[in-house]
This record gives sequence, structure tokens and C-alpha cells, in this order.
Amino acid sequence: MSYVEHIAAHTCHMRRGTPANVFRYSVDYVLVDAEAKLLAPRLFSRNGRNLLALNDRDHGGAPGHGRGAEWARDVLREHSVTADGPMLLLAQPRTLGHVFNPVSFWLAHDTGRRLRAVIAEVTNTFGERHSYLCVKPDRTPIVSQDVLVAQKIFYVSPFQPIEGHYEFRFDIRLDRIGISIENRNSESVMIATLTGPRRPLTTPGSLALLARRPFGSRRVLALIFWQALKLRLKGGRYRVRPRPPEHAVSCDSDVDRLKNDSIARNDRVRSV
Repeated sequence: MSYVEHIAAHTCHMRRGTPANVFRYSVDYVLVDAEAKLLAPRLFSRNGRNLLALNDRDHGGAPGHGRGAEWARDVLREHSVTADGPMLLLAQPRTLGHVFNPVSFWLAHDTGRRLRAVIAEVTNTFGERHSYLCVKPDRTPIVSQDVLVAQKIFYVSPFQPIEGHYEFRFDIRLDRIGISIENRNSESVMIATLTGPRRPLTTPGSLALLARRPFGSRRVLALIFWQALKLRLKGGRYRVRPRPPEHAVSCDSDVDRLKNDSIARNDRVRSV
């Protein structure tokens, strides 16, 4: 039996470049063991209808057609990642039937509960999704000091070029969550953080969450469009949306691993 955890988080976005922009908002996430039976409060449902819910169809695949943890396990196998421990899902819940997650995270652990991989599931406001598999090239556990790099290939904001890369940092503790994502390109640096304490979600906590932010992800969407308008008024360049990537998941460490394997093979040939 596993608890549903509530992360009353803050997200901060800071854009360095032209135009510059910064904002900080509060946001509610839940954290669950995606494969365990959950001990949940009455107002929260797993794969069901309720005031608050977290459903597999919203994660692990195209929006509305997800396969949940089964999809995440398949992704790990396809990229030779061994993580046989808990598979946690960190996401904003459905609130009053509506959901939109700009980014949610699959946290894959080994049997010693060490973080081995993170799948960052990125969804844009056009209903498209691409996921970045974050692992170290040698597949060793991820710690808070690690910087995991991913080539950006997915259109998120019309005011940010697709070129560039992400730098992910994950500080996942028993009592709090800390995630940092830096998007670096030729025009700007965009830094986004998500931080907050981990606490069991209770019925009184669920009521407080709904009273404090009853519109849930509808509010998130409204804030995204508000910030887009501000960037436009500041003179931000608007980019037309291209076709999404053909592959649903990308993993830059695979390129590094294949390159290292090739170098090692060449070294062996030269030594013969």
C-alpha cells in the first residue's frame, strides 16, 4: 500500500535575453507509485472520476491515449535502462475533470530506491507531446549534482526557438522535490524550477487544495497564455509551429553511449 503525496509547489520561470521575462506561481502536483495499490483520500481517484484524479490515459503516450507505467517500462527497456524498483509519477492531477500538464515526470528507481532514470513528458498547448529520457551515459544512479543534457527537438513556445538544449537537474528527497530545467539557445536562457515539500494527501488537504485553486490546470493554461501575451507585447518573435518529432521519445545519452562504444572499438583495433 502506498500513499498519494501532495506537493504544494512553486514554479519559477526566468528568461534571460531579449525580451526578458520572469514569473513565479504556486502549483499543485501529486506523486504516486504508478504500479502500487494506493491509499487515497475520498476526493481523489486513480483511474477514475472524482474531484481530483490521476489517470493513466493522460500519461505514458499521446494525451488521452496513455498507457501509464507500462509505457514507461517499455521506454526503459528500449533504451537499455535497468530500473526494477518503484516507478513514481509526478504530475498535476485532473481537477474537476480537466487536466493539462506542461511537463510531468516518470521517476524510475532501482531496487535500492536510487533514482536511475527520469522521463520528462512535455506537452504543448496544441495537444502534442514529446518525452525526454534523462539518464547518465553509464546508467549509474542520478544524484542532485548531476546535469543531464537533452537536445531540444519539440515546439513548446512560439517565442522560443526549437534549436538549443535542455539541462535537467533532479533533487528528489524523501521530504521534498526539487527540479530545475534550463533551456539554452542562441537567443536566450530559460530557467524553470519546480520545488515543494512532499506530504501525504488527505481529505482535509484535498478540500484545501480545491478551495485554494479550484480551476487547477485551467488556471495553468490561462497563465501560459498571459505570459505569451506579455512576451508578444515586449516584442518577442513569433514562430510558426512545425511538425512534431517522428519519435515520441528522445534520449541524448544513447548518442553518447554509441559514440563511446565506437571510440572504444577503434582503440581496441589500434592496439592490435
